[in-house]
Amino acid sequence: MQVVEKMSTQERLKHARKRRLQQLKRWSQREKEYQQTKRKKSGGAAVDLITKTTKSAKKYKVHFVPSVMLLEAAARNDVEEVRRLLMLGVSPDSTNEDGLTALHQCCIDDSEEMMKLLLEFGANVNAKDSEQWTPLHAAATCGHLHLVRYLITKGADLLAVNADGNMPYDICEDENTLDYIESEMAKKGITQEMIDETRAISEKQMLSDLKYLLEEGGDIEYRDHQGATPLHIAAANGYVTVVEFILDNHGSTNVCDNDMWQPIHAAACWGHPDVIEMLVMAGADLSAKTKNGETPFDICEDPDLKERIMQLKSEIETKRASQPVKLKRSQSQNTRSQSVRRTSIRDKSLISRREAREEARIRHEQQEQSGTDEEEEKLQHDMRVTEKEKLPSCQNNKDEDSVQCPIISKDTIQRIKGQNMKENIENAANQFAAYDPNEDDIHMQTQYLNAVNDNLTNEFHKQTLDDISTCDYAETMNQPVIHSQSESVKVEIHVTVNTNPTYSPNHGTLADLKKHRSDRGS
Repeated sequence: MQVVEKMSTQERLKHARKRRLQQLKRWSQREKEYQQTKRKKSGGAAVDLITKTTKSAKKYKVHFVPSVMLLEAAARNDVEEVRRLLMLGVSPDSTNEDGLTALHQCCIDDSEEMMKLLLEFGANVNAKDSEQWTPLHAAATCGHLHLVRYLITKGADLLAVNADGNMPYDICEDENTLDYIESEMAKKGITQEMIDETRAISEKQMLSDLKYLLEEGGDIEYRDHQGATPLHIAAANGYVTVVEFILDNHGSTNVCDNDMWQPIHAAACWGHPDVIEMLVMAGADLSAKTKNGETPFDICEDPDLKERIMQLKSEIETKRASQPVKLKRSQSQNTRSQSVRRTSIRDKSLISRREAREEARIRHEQQEQSGTDEEEEKLQHDMRVTEKEKLPSCQNNKDEDSVQCPIISKDTIQRIKGQNMKENIENAANQFAAYDPNEDDIHMQTQYLNAVNDNLTNEFHKQTLDDISTCDYAETMNQPVIHSQSESVKVEIHVTVNTNPTYSPNHGTLADLKKHRSDRGS
């Protein structure tokens, strides 16, 4: 059987014919021997074939049904025996286990007389065997032109499609026979569109049946007596739409029949590259083996398709090698694992290290900021000391109630007590007339002179104030004002600082101060 499975359709037909002839020869030999023996006993009288068969059955306990007798007689090309059986009422469409009729047999054996006899008794001209072959398929593939002509005149279907999706003209190799079939198709107005539609009828019907089965809740992977699923059948016939429908509905690509054939084996055996590519894309295994250890490459007979299978296999291996190895995470049944993320020891240590580095970085920045603040405070303190040494005192040293503070800095508060406006003007004029500032301190000195000028101007506009017990100067930064214990009148004057970087006696306020002093003296 392994040898027969590897044969092509033509080789199988020849092999079956040869075996059938051998069987018939053996049966004929036994029949002759029996007749000779019977003739000797009965004096050589001839008896009816059916009577002889019945008597021989009693002797040998073997009985043949009339349909088998008809097929056997047709295989022997015994026209008279076939005629007799047909006249006895035996059906001309009797079939064997493969669905083969007597009309199929005579088309294979090129028996025109037998064919005409069978058609005369009402044989079906379009009868199909188990592989959907019609008598016209058999006559066309064998190149029997005269049989093809007679069958067509009797109404043979030129568009009959067998299980392989082939019509009679598809499997005809004889040029004369093929020309005649094509000319008859043209006469009947058969177009390529009609041919394509006819080929797709069985595919559409199968797709419709599967859709109905799925709607009714049936199993799309049901098996027949050989263990084949609809995907096996669709792959063997090259039904692309059916294969696509089954795969879209989660049909398995690795399902096996009784011989361990997968759908991809069937597609490779019957040469359907489109189906093979679809199955491979869906996850079919090109290395899968049958019961006999055959892969799709081994089963395939088409050299071009074999090359395509090797290309697909190489592409899959290349794609698999290019992808990184991924560890599949096991799914726990515990629902808590779905809401709480587990952390490994390594991840925990990395998190601790990151947090430690971040904390160290923040501390370092805080220390740098603290050091910068300390340096700024120290620098401000040094500047205040330097200013105190450079600038003259704004108050007479003999005045015990006077309090001396740094004047130039922004946060300085000067309080003047117990002096009238005239004394303040004279002291300020004498002190600043003798003071020669450095160029580096010109900005700070300008601010100081402008502040003194504003203070004196404000005092001058007070008109007849003879005595000013206390003058407090405070910045607008809400700093507290220090008061003496003996003050009786409190006047607050807000200082406005002029930030003019250049200092000129003519442009500044000292000249106005001297002029005012001379006017007061006169």
